[in-house]
Amino acid sequence: MKIGIVGTGAVGCACALAAVTRGSARQIVLVNRTRKTAAAVATDIRYGTPLGPKVDIADGDYEDLSGSGLVMITAGVNEKTGGATDRNDPLGRLRLLDKNAVIYRDIVPRIVSAAPDAVLLVVTDPPDPLADVAREVAPQTRVISTGTFLDSLRFRVHLGRIFGIDPVMSMRKSSATTAPPRCSCGHPLVSAACPLRRF
Repeated sequence: MKIGIVGTGAVGCACALAAVTRGSARQIVLVNRTRKTAAAVATDIRYGTPLGPKVDIADGDYEDLSGSGLVMITAGVNEKTGGATDRNDPLGRLRLLDKNAVIYRDIVPRIVSAAPDAVLLVVTDPPDPLADVAREVAPQTRVISTGTFLDSLRFRVHLGRIFGIDPVMSMRKSSATTAPPRCSCGHPLVSAACPLRRF
């Protein structure tokens, strides 16, 4: 499979590194508004590829996304640049929407033109509203969003810290039962006896 990643800032780099180390694709193309940055990231990650599954990672332009099964979009204004760092601000990351929507209206058609069969994965903040923008711009394209998945991961990290456990173990999935999820203390998370209810 071929994966494209548009945007090689901190989040794009993390996505690329995760895809390489997990062996998520045989080919990864990094696209950035400054190609030199994408080339530097690809080169740095490429140096580590002998330690993992076989993967070819390279920089490219939008036309190099051709044949991608998935394109992750991480491009956009980040929290600091967009003034969304105040955690008490009721708008929070929604402050980034207007600026990032302009960026999406520019790049999504270019992505879809090069890779019309690709699934678009919206990672840029705020992901759900930007997924709606992507669907508006390219209505025939399959678009998914990281949405609340990142918030769920953050929650697991906080649970792990509070209870002194590995975040991987903070919420167990069970396909064999429909019982409510349990925390590390053994109580159902909905139980009044669970110490988690204080948080």
